Amino acid sequence: MMSPENPFAAPSELPYALPPFDRIAVEHYRPAFEEGLSRHSAEIEEIAGNAEEATFENTVVALERAGDLLDRVGGTFFNIVGSNATDEIQDIQAELAPRLAAHADAIHLNPRLFARISALYERRESLGLDAESLRLLERRHTDFSRAGAGLPEADQEQLRKLNGELSTLQTRFQQNLLRDTNDLAVVIEDAAELAGLDAGTIATAAETAADRGEEGKYVLSLTLPTAQAALESLENRAVRERVFTVSVSRGNRGNEQDNNAVAAEIVRLRAERAALLGYPDHAAYVISDETAKTAEAATGLLERLAPVAVANARTEAAELQRHLEADVPGATLKAWDWAFYAEKVRRERFQVDTAALRPYFELNRVLHDGVFFAASRLYGLSFTERHDLPKYHPEVRIFEVFDADGSGLGLFLMDYYARESKRGGAWMNNFVDQSGLLGAQTVVVNVLNVNRPPAGEPTLLTFDEVTTAFHEFGHALHSLLSGVEFPTFSGTNVPRDFVEYPSQVNEMWMLWPEVLANYAKHHETGEPLPAEQVAKLEAAAQYGEGFKTTEYLAASLLDLAWHRLGVDDRVDDVQRFEADALEKAGVALESVPPRYRTTYFNHVFGGGYSAGYYSYIWSEVLDADTVLWFTENGGLKRENGDHFRGTLLGRGGSVDPMAAFSAFRGREPEIEPLLKRRGLAGA
Repeated sequence: MMSPENPFAAPSELPYALPPFDRIAVEHYRPAFEEGLSRHSAEIEEIAGNAEEATFENTVVALERAGDLLDRVGGTFFNIVGSNATDEIQDIQAELAPRLAAHADAIHLNPRLFARISALYERRESLGLDAESLRLLERRHTDFSRAGAGLPEADQEQLRKLNGELSTLQTRFQQNLLRDTNDLAVVIEDAAELAGLDAGTIATAAETAADRGEEGKYVLSLTLPTAQAALESLENRAVRERVFTVSVSRGNRGNEQDNNAVAAEIVRLRAERAALLGYPDHAAYVISDETAKTAEAATGLLERLAPVAVANARTEAAELQRHLEADVPGATLKAWDWAFYAEKVRRERFQVDTAALRPYFELNRVLHDGVFFAASRLYGLSFTERHDLPKYHPEVRIFEVFDADGSGLGLFLMDYYARESKRGGAWMNNFVDQSGLLGAQTVVVNVLNVNRPPAGEPTLLTFDEVTTAFHEFGHALHSLLSGVEFPTFSGTNVPRDFVEYPSQVNEMWMLWPEVLANYAKHHETGEPLPAEQVAKLEAAAQYGEGFKTTEYLAASLLDLAWHRLGVDDRVDDVQRFEADALEKAGVALESVPPRYRTTYFNHVFGGGYSAGYYSYIWSEVLDADTVLWFTENGGLKRENGDHFRGTLLGRGGSVDPMAAFSAFRGREPEIEPLLKRRGLAGA
């Protein structure tokens, strides 16, 4: 029984219903989930058992209103799972995963509830619904159908079993990866082995070591992808090899955190579930509800790009091989050499030293004078830091966001620093979804994994981290600018292969002259980033696209290879399957490994991107075409931002995403801008 003193017992009275983090303790989650599940089940029973004829209001809208407590505790808990997980939090997550899966099944497989929705769906054209309401009814019917509501009872029982097992396995994959990533942090005893790293990075490594009880040593923590930032600068080839080797060994060491069997079983169960639901494989099931519509369409785009990307990567590799041989006669270029020599070529050919750019990318200036500045110019937004509101971690910062007319839009939380309790990578999540129906406004968080500087030192970002900050804030804008009625359609609740599109568009502003000049200033002298450096950055923009495109395509094609397996296909050797899949797709380059390999591919086996990692480049087709539109129409202007917001960002999932794109662009998307951007004109 949940105590009235439990912080989740009543809706938060804080601004925008921000969770009362200062009052929430671990012991509050279990009883809040218990009560939330119980209340939601009772609400569903009331809707399904209503003796009155089904109406849009008493069925579909009632479903939108149901589950308030469960949404509040779940929205808080699962954000904490990703950003500040303790062993106790992970224990609760493992317990909850199958129960929440069963709860979702109990709703979607409720025959009385589905009958009410189906009855409304059959006469939807005569109900006099507005466009968003009609889309919601259609969405609900699709969701229930895709969840198995129309299956025979025996198949539904098997579906429940599969969903419960999958939820448990996906949680195990996540937790194994977090633990193995922490275990494999590289310990260096001699500072001389860190030659090439800047003083700030070395100081952070020393501080990390001290925090782990390794006084006098240095620890290089691992980030989520295969590539590790330190590989660009480490001069010691043996140390580079160490860092790379542990990166690709995560989840593949035969220990308690090994993810080989976990991944294979997830794939098998997903294929079995897809077959139950009438699909040949999991990819067909997933993509049928995305904008790509078919696995063949998604795969076709990747396969069109792969040959040219690989040819470009081979050309790049030949040049890097020559530079390596000049340093180490007779040596062969390896994956751990690539970033180091690519950076060397970038410095020599374009006179661009990305490490030397960091003093111009101080975090606060990037945030206020870059990310926020662009949003202000484009959408009329303003931001005020709120020091009076509680946080889930001391390093989190909270900003209130105001619209052009001065009205409050919501809260933006930023959580930028890496820590062992945070999973790798970068992401955006909502604590509260915007909804006119519920009178709710957005509370959104951006989570990054930037190394914390030594005490008293400024946080200097890498070029890639600046890109990530703009990217993730694009997701935040998608939520903050949402103006829909129903929470189902709020903000980023759009197809997976559309969700990355607005965030990728927002990256364009980081190098937009007006924005760059406003934030790229030396943190000590205040001098702007020299104009010649900007010109060199732009000249170097396409360098390395062979590598970047190939490593991305390899991961995307690997994801699809796993999820195009049918129910009768069996994989006994995960590593062999991976190698064969990459070879068959024509992207098996030893010196260009996939951005993620199977056992640490959290997007796919622990997160929501299964059969969907192709989404980034699918969305980039729209992104590149949109950047072209902004460029042709004067760039950073309010009328441009208002048009993008009004036709697309503010609509969330309340309209067909491709119709929204066409309303914005005035035509269907074209692929040529993407090919030009990535140097793939021959694709």
